[in-house]
Amino acid sequence: MTATPRVRIAPSPTGDPHVGTAYVALFNRTWARQQGGKFILRIDDTDRTRYNPDSEAAIFRALRWLGFDWDEGPDIGGPHAPYRQSERLAIYRERVEELLANGSAYRCFCTAERLAALRVEQESAKGHLGYDGKCREVDPADAARRAESGERFVVRLRVPSEGSTVFRDELRGEITVSNAEIDDQVLVKSDGFPTYHLANVVDDIAFGITEVVRAEEWLISTPKHLLLHRAFGAPLPRWFHVPLLRNRDHSKISKRKNPVSLDWYRSQGYIPEALLNFLALMGWATKDGEEVFDLARFGREFRLEDISLGAPVFDLEKLEWLNGQHLRKLGAPELYRRLSTEGLLPAGADEAGLSRILPVVVERLHRLTDVAEKTRWYFGDPEEPPVADLAPPKKTLADAIPVLRETRAALEKLPGFDGPSLERTLEEVRARLGIPKPQLFMPLRVALTGRPDSPGIHEVLAALGPARSTARLAAALARVESAAGAGGAR
Repeated sequence: MTATPRVRIAPSPTGDPHVGTAYVALFNRTWARQQGGKFILRIDDTDRTRYNPDSEAAIFRALRWLGFDWDEGPDIGGPHAPYRQSERLAIYRERVEELLANGSAYRCFCTAERLAALRVEQESAKGHLGYDGKCREVDPADAARRAESGERFVVRLRVPSEGSTVFRDELRGEITVSNAEIDDQVLVKSDGFPTYHLANVVDDIAFGITEVVRAEEWLISTPKHLLLHRAFGAPLPRWFHVPLLRNRDHSKISKRKNPVSLDWYRSQGYIPEALLNFLALMGWATKDGEEVFDLARFGREFRLEDISLGAPVFDLEKLEWLNGQHLRKLGAPELYRRLSTEGLLPAGADEAGLSRILPVVVERLHRLTDVAEKTRWYFGDPEEPPVADLAPPKKTLADAIPVLRETRAALEKLPGFDGPSLERTLEEVRARLGIPKPQLFMPLRVALTGRPDSPGIHEVLAALGPARSTARLAAALARVESAAGAGGAR
């Protein structure tokens, strides 16, 4: 490689911003930043039937949430503006006229009805599916007259009828495709809009794209793109087709089996560092096998040629684990900022309180959305659990009465509420009652937090302090005594 890298992504504004866009953008942007090149955002909005006017802003918002920036794009401009393909129609018309003039393309007047009948015929014969070239030999001058008279047409690529097209994928090596297997691709639709194939190649040439890093589903289209580059007399980029993200059954990731919207991952409390770490692992690995790493390390060590060709499974359990690992690195001030930004700050929480409670709950956090749930008992009054939950394991509700009573009395006498004192006091209560730890700790845990699962009981007591701890034990004791006295010991 000698040219300064110029790479791009070209998402379509047809729905929610797709996690696959972030996956490909990660490799493109990292390569550009590492090599001192340019990362370009182009909007492929030529599919007007599926165009969603809100989708473009959602793409910008999602990519920026991940921490991506770009050097050229629709929102910031650049030397090759415009960067929305719907605004480049005059450029495509001009370039397709070149193809018509040099014989690399031709007008096709076949109706939709004829093409449908042709497909039925080909399927019945179980032969090759694709356009049969009926209009290839229409005299260009006659075709031009028919077009000027208003007859509807599309423009097709004239694929050589014999031989093969050979190209190199930098991850897979040399690939040879028989020209008989390449369809005369439509380049301009009957509505005058270019197809992806024409717009993609024209823009890649205009923008000076040096590496095309995209999903492997476009591998089958690469021979057509190569033929277009040659028809325009343009140099070829290097092609890298990265493996598709896949569901557990190894089918292509889709919203029917996995969430694919970047907005969904944000709303569910995943953080950019974890999602990018996860996406990097879908196509790359560190030399030492370390799975938890930041974007800085990825940026130093990543090479396009090192992208793996395995079939990466989009495992949400793995992502959740990674998210927990990265959450624990944030620290209270940054966690507070993120929670505030995402509207997930627990009711009544402030930064000082979060700093105090974070060490107690941090190992139980997997997403930002967990924070409110895991700290509700600290920042406010916990939800009142069913009274039966206060019973010790394998015991009756009445057996909780001495546990709550003795513990409350012992805590009220404590001069200090530090960890060692609490641990020693609870051990003395347990020995006095002659019960195992679970039968002591479970009623206390439910009384103090409203939940059967919580951090260590000593940590909970220390975090709540003496006044709140004894008050909650007293309230739970009153409930148990009332229920047990009314025959609710079971």
